[in-house]
Amino acid sequence: MTRLKLPAWVASPDGAALLAALAADAGESRLVGGIVRDSLRGVGSADIDIATRLRPDVVMARLKAAGLKAIPTGLSHGTVTAVAGALVAEVTTLRHDVATDGRRAEVEFTDDWQADASRRDFTINALYASLIDGKISDYFGGLDDLAAQRVRFIGAPLQRIAEDHLRILRFFRFSARFAEAVDAEGLAACAARANDLMALSRERIAIELRGLLAVANPLPMLELMLANGIWKPVLPEFTPERLPVLARTIEAESASGLSPAWQRRLAALLPPDKAAAETVAARLRLANADKTRIGLAAVAFTGGALLPQAWTLGAEALADRLLIAGDAAGARQVAAWQRPRLPVSGRDLLARGLAPGPQVAARLGDFERAWVAAGFPMDEAAVTALLDTVLAH
Repeated sequence: MTRLKLPAWVASPDGAALLAALAADAGESRLVGGIVRDSLRGVGSADIDIATRLRPDVVMARLKAAGLKAIPTGLSHGTVTAVAGALVAEVTTLRHDVATDGRRAEVEFTDDWQADASRRDFTINALYASLIDGKISDYFGGLDDLAAQRVRFIGAPLQRIAEDHLRILRFFRFSARFAEAVDAEGLAACAARANDLMALSRERIAIELRGLLAVANPLPMLELMLANGIWKPVLPEFTPERLPVLARTIEAESASGLSPAWQRRLAALLPPDKAAAETVAARLRLANADKTRIGLAAVAFTGGALLPQAWTLGAEALADRLLIAGDAAGARQVAAWQRPRLPVSGRDLLARGLAPGPQVAARLGDFERAWVAAGFPMDEAAVTALLDTVLAH
């Protein structure tokens, strides 16, 4: 019998209070999903997901009675966020689907653990662990699949995708993380239903794309997805021709010692054009900061002195361009650079006799350009001499 070594927080005062409120000692609540899967693999998990037979209103009442914070995150779908000191847990009532349309589900609550498991996507995500002794409940062979490094749909893949189209992208993301080889039946179903992705919100697509790009090496899975036409309905800009660019980027990230960035990797997959990259980012409803970074990173590096470009463009954007170009050493140099402070201000120019007005900003810009070209001198004498030269013209 497989048992999970329960995490340390279970025995903490906050954990004990949470478990008591959720009647874990009576078997009413269990750990579920990623925390079970990852713990069995020996990988820590920051997320705490708990499945319970208690109805959402009962969960809310019991948490409040125990002096714990209860946030009605998604009551219609049975989810309450429980806060016990530093612990934050997502508590969801067991449920089964009544109706689905590929984007959302209408659910009913149940007290049947297997019914709850049957609505989950993959066998490795449908593992439950007792909060009493760590005993694993496995209804669909998830333990065997986890041991075999296999990502497999629960039930018929085509039906599960029809229920929730996002499972197409989740299949590839989870396969990239956990699978030794991609399940053939699941792959065929995803390829057959790829057009279903058009019905999803671009925000949901973006979340899955970010997750895929964040794995250590997403290249093999992206290659497989492109070969099977997965991205064509929603991201036709992704083409096989860009895969070598992504490969070069990943290799340079590793060689440089710089952390991977999903924004940089996305830029590597897109045409080397700022406007085109920003258009894709906007379509995915990405945050403005991410849109800006992706647009700047997508522009091809064309050579030249690095630090003046880092001053103008920003070190992060230039490092992104260099990594996409495969220049690990240049990216490392730029990332380690400490941006100096411009040693002259408008007040200094006023002290030199310039009248207030637009000319102050203009002459300050002249000095900045000359100072950058001179290699960012900070010595007072050198700065004074440079300022004298600029103001003399």
